[in-house]
Amino acid sequence: MRRMLGASALLMSAALVACDKEPDPTPKPVPVTWHANVGPLVEQKCGGCHVEGGIAPFALESYAQAHAQRDAIKGSVLSRHMPPWMPSNECAQYVEDRSLTEEQVSLLTRWVDAGAPEGNPSEAPPVPRPITVGLSRVDATLKMPTAYLPRKNPDDYRCFILDWPYADLRYVTGFRANPGNPGIVHHVIAFLAEPQQVAAAQALDDQEPGPGYTCFGGAGLNSGRTAWLGSWAPGNPGSNYPEGTGLRVSPGSKVILQVHYNTGHSGHGGTGGSDETSVSFKVDSTVDKVAFVQPWADPAWIRSGMMKIPAGQADVAHGFAFDPTSAAAQLTGGVFQDGKPLTVHNVALHMHTLGTKAKLEIQRRSGARECLLDIPRWDFHWQGSYTLRQPKVVNPGDSIRVECHWNNSAPGAVDVNWGEGTGDEMCLGLYYMTQ
Repeated sequence: MRRMLGASALLMSAALVACDKEPDPTPKPVPVTWHANVGPLVEQKCGGCHVEGGIAPFALESYAQAHAQRDAIKGSVLSRHMPPWMPSNECAQYVEDRSLTEEQVSLLTRWVDAGAPEGNPSEAPPVPRPITVGLSRVDATLKMPTAYLPRKNPDDYRCFILDWPYADLRYVTGFRANPGNPGIVHHVIAFLAEPQQVAAAQALDDQEPGPGYTCFGGAGLNSGRTAWLGSWAPGNPGSNYPEGTGLRVSPGSKVILQVHYNTGHSGHGGTGGSDETSVSFKVDSTVDKVAFVQPWADPAWIRSGMMKIPAGQADVAHGFAFDPTSAAAQLTGGVFQDGKPLTVHNVALHMHTLGTKAKLEIQRRSGARECLLDIPRWDFHWQGSYTLRQPKVVNPGDSIRVECHWNNSAPGAVDVNWGEGTGDEMCLGLYYMTQ
């Protein structure tokens, strides 16, 4: 009897201790599966590129495809190499932001660490809209008239005259370049030759044998400003221009395609061979606002070699600021008027292989600063353009400033300045604007 009472007392004591013990406040992690969690995220953030026939090296459209690449997925998101998104989100917010939050990176790594389970297809939530990459439609693709084999090493700038296929007034509302030989194509710019400039361009072409003509710095035309219709550098998949805006193209115009070939610089590749690049356009008959693409750099850097980057220096910086409203007519060849506000919709930055970081901002007349684009970790192979969620208005008296930083401290470094070669450097801002 005593034994029974003693046992009962022990059981009651244990029960009281259990009741007094506080519950574990640490929530157990919710299982992560492909269908319930990872697949929708991959579809939204990666689906624009990682599809069959896309610009990415492999597709991620199914569980089997993602499972096979699970280790690569984990490594690339932890290093922030993927998805490729270079702007600082503390600067501004952009349309079609591909970046991942810390929580999303954690979710992907937990999935891989758990063995990348598939889960139940019935648990899949509605598929979110994928981030749009490239053009929503292609209305015209213009191709080099014949393949070109670069003649100069390591850098060859060549311009090719392409026929514009429309006989009435049109507007370019989106642009994409299609490098024929990505191993040697450093950058592409599509210039607009107005009807009064076509004869001068053709004369340059006729002066040189073979396809195209040599063109450093621009399209080589001195008969007025040559507007940009679009540009490409490594990592840029192309895009639509902001809704309701477009670049005006008059009937009788031509497109001058400038291709910078690099055939021997280790920072870019230089695999050799010929090239037959093309450019694709989204084209509309009307727009609400006529736009203009404005390159932004200090003329003294280009004309007078005032962008010195000495050898042995780990952080060299140069900057330039100017009020674009004060010279809008000259900058745009009369498309815009002086002294009126400008609206910036889309922004980009360009440097070469020594670049480390760059920034484009508005300096208000009041002294305040508003960031347009901040690239804190420059990567030559991932250059893109970014559309602001909220366009920025530049008023008379405001300035747009571009600032770039370079590291020229590698062993064997030589002094560098502004130049057209891949081994030279640039500090170029680009902004797409309306008035």
